[in-house]
Amino acid sequence: MLVVPCSLLGAFTHYPALRAVLNSLWNNGSSIRPSRFVGLGNYEKLLDDDKLMQVLFNSFIYAVGTVPLAIGLAIGMALLVNSKLPATGLMRLSFFLPTMLPMVAVANIWLFFYAPGIGLASQILNAVGLPSINFLGSAETSLVSMMVVAVWKEAGLFMIFYLAALQSIPTNLKDAARLEGAGPVRIFFDVVMPLLRPTTIFVAVNALINAFRLVDHIVVMTKGGPSNSSSLLLYYIYEVTFGYRDFAYGATLTVVMVIILGLLAAIQFWVLDRKAHYQ
Repeated sequence: MLVVPCSLLGAFTHYPALRAVLNSLWNNGSSIRPSRFVGLGNYEKLLDDDKLMQVLFNSFIYAVGTVPLAIGLAIGMALLVNSKLPATGLMRLSFFLPTMLPMVAVANIWLFFYAPGIGLASQILNAVGLPSINFLGSAETSLVSMMVVAVWKEAGLFMIFYLAALQSIPTNLKDAARLEGAGPVRIFFDVVMPLLRPTTIFVAVNALINAFRLVDHIVVMTKGGPSNSSSLLLYYIYEVTFGYRDFAYGATLTVVMVIILGLLAAIQFWVLDRKAHYQ
């Protein structure tokens, strides 16, 4: 029974990763010049790639800005829809709706929102007496604007996981805390949050992966500009591989991304899993 899942995992995960490692050890060939083995030559190019340094910095800022914010917003929405307020079903649908939209559709929606002068964001700024801002055309605001889009789209998905975790918490634990005189805030931080830690580990790892694999929004909204201010690692890999047709260096960048994600995921598990309570 395990043959088919293992075969699929090997075919679509392990083999492409191994193939990327092998391709990174050869140079970029052509129809008239076959590729040749260069060893670590492509990895030496990484040290002189100034654009890569900018992209890695952007990716770091993007991950630091989106992952905690998306998790915090997801927890808040989950608590809201898990309460006894009226119309919680409608709220769940409203919060989850952005997740169901295709990424390209989301990018086009936010293009209209960010449009300078005529977009909703500019209209709001003008209504309060502030000038319009070219959110996607300015190096100072383009990356932050992309981060807002990502949080808006992903928080609803993470809310579903937290909602399921909240509904699985035994009510007798909360009742016992109330008998001891604990208020709602104390119950949340001392009872609820520790029990949500396994869910937080899962969500944090997935949010981190999503932060590094964003490419659709960038292609539609900014194409990495202006001046590479909104270019992230996966988009740079896409640009090098399919724009410049440098498949060897694209494979090298892919290996770098896999290593970074593996290290960050291991750190997350090591930090968060130590105090996790699994029921």
